[in-house]
Amino acid sequence: MSPTGSATQSQLAMAETRAIVQDLFTPNPVIFWADLLVTTVIAYACALAYFEAPMWSLTQIACFTISGFALHRIGNFIHEIAHLNARRSMKWFRVAWNVLVGIPTLMPSYFFETHMSHHNTHDFGTATDCEYVPLGSRRLRNIVFFLCQVFIQPLFVIVRFTLVAPISFLHPRLRQWVLENFSSFVFVWPCPRKIPHDAPRAAWAAMDVACSLRAWAIFVCAAIGVTSWERIPQLYALALLPLTLHYIRSLTAHNYLAPGKPVSFLDQLLDSIDITGNRFTTEFVYPIGLRYHALHHLFPSMPYHNLGVAHRRLLAQLPADSPYRMVVYPSFWSVIRELLQHARQVSQQSESAPSPHPRQMAARS
Repeated sequence: MSPTGSATQSQLAMAETRAIVQDLFTPNPVIFWADLLVTTVIAYACALAYFEAPMWSLTQIACFTISGFALHRIGNFIHEIAHLNARRSMKWFRVAWNVLVGIPTLMPSYFFETHMSHHNTHDFGTATDCEYVPLGSRRLRNIVFFLCQVFIQPLFVIVRFTLVAPISFLHPRLRQWVLENFSSFVFVWPCPRKIPHDAPRAAWAAMDVACSLRAWAIFVCAAIGVTSWERIPQLYALALLPLTLHYIRSLTAHNYLAPGKPVSFLDQLLDSIDITGNRFTTEFVYPIGLRYHALHHLFPSMPYHNLGVAHRRLLAQLPADSPYRMVVYPSFWSVIRELLQHARQVSQQSESAPSPHPRQMAARS
């Protein structure tokens, strides 16, 4: 498929396309709140049962799995919250999510506010877009390195909130450095963020303090006997499941073939992916509308619960040569096969390229 670049002469008629889904841009608070609260109860109830169940029992394995997938769902609300925050919408939902999910899981929402640059055509796919790794134009081993970040992420948040956050309050310059360099959830490091002059620093500080208390509580409770030391590796294992799902899902969000320079809005869409798949099973890996990632790039302000309806309308009403049809894939595996094919070609080309002559290397040095 590989729809990246000027793959079609057709132009996306935005006015006509938007008219098809014009009534689907208002978030429904009932759906947001019900989804969050029900899924949070399931996630935490199963997590508690996982901690208390006999080691390696069927009960523990079942509760671990259910809790991991539920945490994956409520965790991915951080993506929706980034867009709600950009529109200054549903403030109390954002607050509640941080209290119920962001702080307990050491994932404060302000760590993901840099996400909006990923939708900017000047930043998308460039060195300033730290959510985008050009895996389709790199060797296969880079995909492995990308997935290995899963094991580092829990360690990052523990260090960030047990050590870095408390130290950051010792001096304003140190605090500024931490906010700029150590306060983002991204795939590319280092990735300094710009802190706007009107940033809600007090709210960020409150979240940092709450997350630090939560992080320290994990170790203090084990030290004083409230919980066992086994709880710490159990927490690490439980964190790995939703993180693994997140990274696997992220592998199929784009073709990752952007040239590393600003591209047009159409090219940004053509590098993004929608996955139809089975409506039931696909939802577990792609919760909160993430299966419609290309549609999300087309209309970033559309709430997650309307993306499925919008997708079906567009396929029913857009012309046969519409670029939007080019970003629709039938399954997760169809996307992965194409990504691996591109990466394999790059690996083969690198291996077959002649090594530079020693004299050429000496001349370059």
